[in-house]
Amino acid sequence: MNSPSIHVRAFITWLAIFPLVSLGFVTIVPAMGNSHPLLKVFVLTLVVVPLAVYVVVPNLMKAYQRLFAKK
Repeated sequence: MNSPSIHVRAFITWLAIFPLVSLGFVTIVPAMGNSHPLLKVFVLTLVVVPLAVYVVVPNLMKAYQRLFAKK
């Protein structure tokens, strides 16, 4: 099967990033208290980006491939 279009990949990436950032925003950021906002963003992205790149996006891509595989 051909790889998905850039639009599908962008949507899958957003589908991975949005919940991770939302979860981080309600858990990690408040736990950091009065830290500088840039430090909060740094820590949040330090957690979210590797999770998205190595875990969530590949699994979503596999699910997409299974769902739309030509039979």
